[in-house]
Amino acid sequence: MTEEPGGTVTQADRHVPATGDADASVVTVLRRRREDGSRAGERRDPWRVALVIEGGGSRSAVSAGMALTLVREGLVDAFDAVYATSGGALNGAWLLSSTPDSGLRSWAYPDVLAARVIDPWRAARGGPLVDMRRLVEHVYAHVTPMDFDAILAHPTSFHPIATDAQTGDAVDLHPHLTDAEALRDGLRASGCLPWLAGPPVLLGGRSYLDGGLTHGVPARLAAQGGATHLLVLRTKRADDLTRAASRVERAVLRRYYRRHGAGAGAGRAHAVRHLAALEEERWLEQACAESDTVRQVRPGHRTPAVSRLSRDSDLIAKAIRAGAAAMAEALG
Repeated sequence: MTEEPGGTVTQADRHVPATGDADASVVTVLRRRREDGSRAGERRDPWRVALVIEGGGSRSAVSAGMALTLVREGLVDAFDAVYATSGGALNGAWLLSSTPDSGLRSWAYPDVLAARVIDPWRAARGGPLVDMRRLVEHVYAHVTPMDFDAILAHPTSFHPIATDAQTGDAVDLHPHLTDAEALRDGLRASGCLPWLAGPPVLLGGRSYLDGGLTHGVPARLAAQGGATHLLVLRTKRADDLTRAASRVERAVLRRYYRRHGAGAGAGRAHAVRHLAALEEERWLEQACAESDTVRQVRPGHRTPAVSRLSRDSDLIAKAIRAGAAAMAEALG
């Protein structure tokens, strides 16, 4: 599902193999694979099915609920790859771990929220408002342990997306995930919000920032990676569009980029992230309209509005339930 220079997605660009049912919907393919009991690398069909998970900080509780439904329906092994950004990457990691159910629910756990991953007082003292190192190195080690080795060993490949701090380009971190330490760094990098989460994260000799600067919904990256079918988990309602950065925000971030030696590309990516989001929306809407091989699942209009930095456990729990219900409806 690549894109022509003019922006049109055509059937010829969909990487569809010459054999098989080219019109099989993504939901149909997932169900067939579940019935077949196959896993990635052992398929009887020619398709490459990718799960794409949008980012959004605490709002990622919505996609956690959607992922929980995939777990309950026994569909996790039906995917060949998971492409995800920021908070979505955390959900993608939990989905491929040995404890997906409890891990995906942990967005609302009081002991996780009490671990001060998000802490305005720490920011007032000069530290990061969002401490991704504390999340990955402390919470995911001692509070709700994440089985990093299981993620690395899972036959479904994991593709967290980050933004190169020098060039401002989107980067698939999958090639760097060679061991548990690199995986932890990759999760931190994909969710490293400029200014809010501290300095860029070093991985493989490069510095990275939040993937949402370039691809909050990495659907096209999954298509460019060879996916023939996409199931896209959204955390934003249809009426919730990314806003343009304010002058104050741009001024603050310019100082951040200079302080941490980030290149001009990262600053440009942040300044135009709303345009990138709009372009992604258009691409995805067109792809969904053209074929059932692409399906996006959005939260319903009654889904509670969870801010990126929310610490309200009741609200987050409601968002998880709303996401689970939206996915159940989508699967029919």
